[in-house]
Amino acid sequence: QRAIKEVMLFLQSHGVTTSLATKIYKYYGDDAIDIVRTEPYRLARDIFGIGFLTADKIARSLGIAADAPQRVAAGVAYTLNQATDQGNVFLPAAELTQQAAELLGVSVEQARLGVVTLWNDEQVKVVDAPGSDDLPPPAGTGHVTDGIPQLIAEAGALYAASTVEQAQHLVQEDHAVYLTPLFFSEKGVAGRLLRLAHEGASRLSGFQQGRYNWDAALATLERTNGIALAAKQRQAVQAALTHRVTVLTGGPGTGKTTTVRSILQLCEQAGKRVLLAAPTGRAAKRLAETTGREAKTVHRLLEFKPADGMTFARNEESPLDGALLIVDEASMLDLVLTNSLLKAVPPGMHVLFVGDVDQLPSVGAGNVLKDIINAIEDSRLKIGPADHAPSLNADWSSTQSSIFNPQSFAVVRLDTIFRQAANSYIITNAHRINQGQIPVLDNQNAADFFLFRTDEPDRGAQLCVELVTTRIPDKFGIPPAEIQVLSPMHRGVVGVGALNTALQEALNPAREGKPQRMIGSRAYRAGDKVMQIRNNYDKDVYNGDMGIITAVDTVMQHVAVEIDGRSVVYDFLELDELVHAYAISVHKSQGSEFPAVVIPVMTTHYMMLQRNLLYTAVTRAQRLVVLVGQPRALGIAVSNDKVAARYSGLRDRLVRTA
Repeated sequence: QRAIKEVMLFLQSHGVTTSLATKIYKYYGDDAIDIVRTEPYRLARDIFGIGFLTADKIARSLGIAADAPQRVAAGVAYTLNQATDQGNVFLPAAELTQQAAELLGVSVEQARLGVVTLWNDEQVKVVDAPGSDDLPPPAGTGHVTDGIPQLIAEAGALYAASTVEQAQHLVQEDHAVYLTPLFFSEKGVAGRLLRLAHEGASRLSGFQQGRYNWDAALATLERTNGIALAAKQRQAVQAALTHRVTVLTGGPGTGKTTTVRSILQLCEQAGKRVLLAAPTGRAAKRLAETTGREAKTVHRLLEFKPADGMTFARNEESPLDGALLIVDEASMLDLVLTNSLLKAVPPGMHVLFVGDVDQLPSVGAGNVLKDIINAIEDSRLKIGPADHAPSLNADWSSTQSSIFNPQSFAVVRLDTIFRQAANSYIITNAHRINQGQIPVLDNQNAADFFLFRTDEPDRGAQLCVELVTTRIPDKFGIPPAEIQVLSPMHRGVVGVGALNTALQEALNPAREGKPQRMIGSRAYRAGDKVMQIRNNYDKDVYNGDMGIITAVDTVMQHVAVEIDGRSVVYDFLELDELVHAYAISVHKSQGSEFPAVVIPVMTTHYMMLQRNLLYTAVTRAQRLVVLVGQPRALGIAVSNDKVAARYSGLRDRLVRTA
């Protein structure tokens, strides 16, 4: 008890709140004081809820100088981590050092030295161009080149001359700086995809041309199921079973699900095992429902072992068992997870990525699906011209790059809306949005797509609450629990934060005798809809998982949350992993579908009015879309196809390696 008290007093004397001090002690135990004194920036790496800015405040109160090497290195690492949180795999050195210098209040030259500190500590890799190998150390040591004395003077003689020399060699403006795990993940994904094209005998060799009667098989499949596959659906079925790596992409209503079912049926008829996976629990559940087969999250498929050093049981030494792996919602795959997945794919197994490349990219770093598509199409590795399907018995190998195995890569884009889907305003308007056209807004005749017009953000917020609590339930019979508000931004009157407060007050207000737990200004009550915002492998819950609080126990100091049919318990100290989810950001909705969605579209969200963001939001709805806001804002979003570019070297690495 005395040790705990000493730690708490020490931390609180340096501005640490009681709740954070408790977390620090829980993590470091009696070593907390020594670690905080000597390595305060470790807090940002080790403890959820403590970022660089908090650790820096503690460090400065301990007397660490603004230009101290450990502070500069930590600031550069923080800047790079922030960039990866925005989806970037690397940053150009010039951009990284400029941003870090501004954050830290130091010179760009000192920020360059911070990059070298991280490089020497193997926390980052530096390459001279995206897709290249990492740079070696400079030849020789102690060689002073032009400008190095100035660098040493700028750095206050805190760095050895050899470190400054490395800065000149490594941190040139056009070089790219990666966090080390992302560098190896990018290199791993590229290498493994290319090896899949070459290694091992195909586990679906019976489907190759000359061995399989495709015309008869597809005719029987259509007759049995009472369907007529479009030409590109046939192309996709054949591609997946004759090419080692295939990407199937298309918008809503274009027949992706029917195509996947057809592939499954042909494999099962041939006695071939197919594995189904998706990045999130909700996406895996929906895949299982639409196919009638077992589907798992990628983590469960790979048998994630948090207790064994956060590793996967399935890997190169213990690969997956099957002939074909189908990954749905592949636009959500980030670089690190894709690398882990491909490690577990054995030689000869085929891989089919299914997704909508026009949706928002993954929350995590990378733009994997788009990069793979671009690499395949840029290298002319596809099965045929994009504007028509080849005949079923054509020799597709003639259109392949000679560098690759003839049965290597394929991309098929489904772009025809089927008749039954064409009756849905949701689907037709989603495609209009994706093509840069204003959606049809016909509140009199539409059954599933509406716009409630208002120019006032306050009225817009009020309308969102009314729609969820009364208007949609009364008119369409959809209960509030099945209505999801999707906002483009977190801040503002119609942002996620304010809407959650208003919706909680309307749907689950405080009542006398009803227990709740306050975290800052947020109240957690039984009945609240919540979302997990970080991966917690010990609890087997992941960023984006949603649930309902079922109990708040003020005696035991925990809450219980039902997530995907099971109860997950959180200590009060862990509640910063949960946010309210009556309203969520469009980014967080990826991979999910909801019976009804309400989307505020206001010019107050001007910076986030983007075509792919609106398209993603609209395609989350199964039965009903209600937009709230201004036609002008809608027009801005539809016309804005300037997608924020992500720094990624995967496409270049695939093309260069090929």
